[in-house]
Amino acid sequence: MKSAIPWPVELGLTVLYSVLCCALFLATYVQLWLLLHYKQKRFGYQSLLLYLCLLWASFRTVLFSFYLKNCAQSNDLQPFPSWLLYCCPVFLQFSTLCLLNVYFSQVIFKARCSPEFNKYKTSLRLGFLFTFMAFLIVNLCCVLITYGSLSADQQGWITMTRTIVSDCLFVACSITLAKNTYKIANLSPANVYLESKGTSGHQAVLTGSVISLLYILRACYNLVVISISPENKPSPFSYGWNGVSDHAVTEDVIGLEYLLFGILILFCELLPMGLMVYFFRAKRLSQNLEAAGMVNSHSFGSRAYFFDNPRRYDSDDDLPRLASARGERGSLSSTPKTSAWYGAICPSNGCALSPPLLNGTASGTPILFTCGAQTLA
Repeated sequence: MKSAIPWPVELGLTVLYSVLCCALFLATYVQLWLLLHYKQKRFGYQSLLLYLCLLWASFRTVLFSFYLKNCAQSNDLQPFPSWLLYCCPVFLQFSTLCLLNVYFSQVIFKARCSPEFNKYKTSLRLGFLFTFMAFLIVNLCCVLITYGSLSADQQGWITMTRTIVSDCLFVACSITLAKNTYKIANLSPANVYLESKGTSGHQAVLTGSVISLLYILRACYNLVVISISPENKPSPFSYGWNGVSDHAVTEDVIGLEYLLFGILILFCELLPMGLMVYFFRAKRLSQNLEAAGMVNSHSFGSRAYFFDNPRRYDSDDDLPRLASARGERGSLSSTPKTSAWYGAICPSNGCALSPPLLNGTASGTPILFTCGAQTLA
């Protein structure tokens, strides 16, 4: 197998890709150690996403290290090792996308102080679990079938099926992430909740917007690649059926195509994973807002401020909750009081007594009477 591009160019590009992936691996590894150092939660969205990013960086580093001297060996691997190096990093990316969707949905529910989160929490998580299990099964089955004794046309149709299913799932989850990002941007209490976790609403909006946009663009690229080369013929836009952006060079290609593959890896894989590592990095909180009562870990309400939130009316999503709260206060104020009173202030010549007690005399605080300038108990 001849070299895809001239050796000096290939060496420089491969070293660059390897160094960047290795740098992300080391940065993620340091963040995981900082989680232990700060004594934060060891199993949660933050630690799980960091572990997935660590695995992605390790697989990509190993893949590009093959291209230094063992490019032919990387193309002759057994089905499962080949899937680990080529397709598993994309599955890890899809897993992080699903987890980020679930995390943003949780932020929205808690910022709205909605009791529906506990109701739909299980179904929401099971829905995303079913989605990336379907993604995993489709990709793994297609890779295993491709290594069988199939013709070129059959392998082409299998690769087309894998690409269409995978990219449609990527687009659907990216659109959901963009929708959740838009809700967080227009929900002012979400910013307070995220600040209590050591981040901010601006970082969440930036992370969600960039990741959803890049994944949609890569999915569109893959679909265009499949559509313009239906007969396994090289084109200026691709390098064969296995040459979509979630795979690697497996054929004799020119240097421009290897460079294009590297650009896609940098902008559509390395950049989103780097943003996730930055967003979920380990942070030493300056103060524990939950212990102070400013943020409730189970329901985040309007008590985030000691006084009323000055940005209380920035979002229209808060108005229904405000109206329902007023309705509850109105119903409480109109409810007749049948329990014991402390008494009431009356004119100087009058005397205020408590209304008749139900079911006998209530035990506890004595009843107070106010009559003129004297107070009787």
